[in-house]
Amino acid sequence: MATKTGEGFSSSFGAIMAAAGSAVGLGNIWRFPYICGRYGGGAFLLVYICFVFFIGMILMMSEFVIGRRTGEDPVKAYPKLKPERPAWRFVGLIGLITCFLILSIYLVISGWTLNYFYESAVGTLASIQDSDFGVHFNEFASSVWRPVLFIAVFLALTALVVIGGVEKGVERVSKLLMPILVVLIFLLCIRSVTLKGASAGLTYLFHPDFSKLTGEGILAALGQALFSLSVGMGVMIVYGSYLPKDENILKTSIWITVCDFFIAVLAGVAIFPAVFACGQDPTGGPGLVYQVLPVVFNSMGTIGRVFSIIFFLLLTLAALTSAISLLEALTQWLSGEKIKRTMSAIIMSLIVFVLAAAASFSFGDGIWSGFKISGLQIFDFLDKATGTILPPVCALLTIIFFGWVMNKEDIIDELSNHGTIKVGYFKVFYYFLARFVAPVALLVVLVAGIKN
Repeated sequence: MATKTGEGFSSSFGAIMAAAGSAVGLGNIWRFPYICGRYGGGAFLLVYICFVFFIGMILMMSEFVIGRRTGEDPVKAYPKLKPERPAWRFVGLIGLITCFLILSIYLVISGWTLNYFYESAVGTLASIQDSDFGVHFNEFASSVWRPVLFIAVFLALTALVVIGGVEKGVERVSKLLMPILVVLIFLLCIRSVTLKGASAGLTYLFHPDFSKLTGEGILAALGQALFSLSVGMGVMIVYGSYLPKDENILKTSIWITVCDFFIAVLAGVAIFPAVFACGQDPTGGPGLVYQVLPVVFNSMGTIGRVFSIIFFLLLTLAALTSAISLLEALTQWLSGEKIKRTMSAIIMSLIVFVLAAAASFSFGDGIWSGFKISGLQIFDFLDKATGTILPPVCALLTIIFFGWVMNKEDIIDELSNHGTIKVGYFKVFYYFLARFVAPVALLVVLVAGIKN
């Protein structure tokens, strides 16, 4: 069943690169290494591996099945599979709302990243004193128009790709950017591990310290698994609708998950040996990228500027591939309402730009910092909603639909490519993971997120 637009991925490689590009984003490059080190290094890594492959991947597979089976956007997919239960359309609607809100907050951070790439290229970062990087970041992020300008530039690049279409835009760019991203991160890894004192950073990242693996750390591992694979926001349902009918959904899900995990680990290898080698604080959290790493690069001398450019280019490309998938999901939905793709992409871009600008104005000491929603600034409110509440809600409802509502025969038919592939593994996934383990795990994460 083809999508209403008649568009789709032209090859298995293109489909994997596009979906992997959606999964590999800012969270992989700086969030994963930080929380991995914070919660026990290798101990956290073991737990994360289990979550990403046995829960995150199952969710991805379920969204691919729903998308390809219907060829529809998330809002129309659920009622198409169960027309006698039209209320399920609200799950798809929640997914698109989540996608919209995530894109708005994502654009703010992507704008910061693009700015730092620009400042690395023109030499601004190299001229800043080590003790001033915190002040520099806060002044930039809290200013009025400069962050919004970079948001607009980044969003324009994203929209141009989406306007190009699925095959000639999303797929073609993903096939180009993902290999470049891998090459860049390998270059950073090689340089990082060859620095004097780098072994301490590898120990910090990989040594299994189970005393640090708290309940909070386990929840962080599960939350990271969901966020990093782009599940629970409707994106993979959209990409599923673009999958060729002869694509092996299980193999595709495995490849994407492996790629996502692999790049997250490489990011840690690229960052922490350098941080330790230069005597910086590895517990910088989100500020690690914008306040600590520039100090590390400056300490390397002339070559440090080169690696600063490479790193922030890498981060920009990772942000771009994820932003493309988020805007594509929104564009596909609007295109289904009989609006041309170009106009759909422009409309959604303008709407999300307004919210992203509002979030930027509220950050730190911004001009709208005094405006609060539930006691939180707009940026912090969106960050909490998209980080701990909406994706788990959408993912939980999706897996319940897949495991308990959707016809088992339809699932088997889709996974087996109409009987041409053996699906003996399905019983394990369906009866144990999809029906029981994943829903319970998601419920725990959701409750914990609401309490916090």
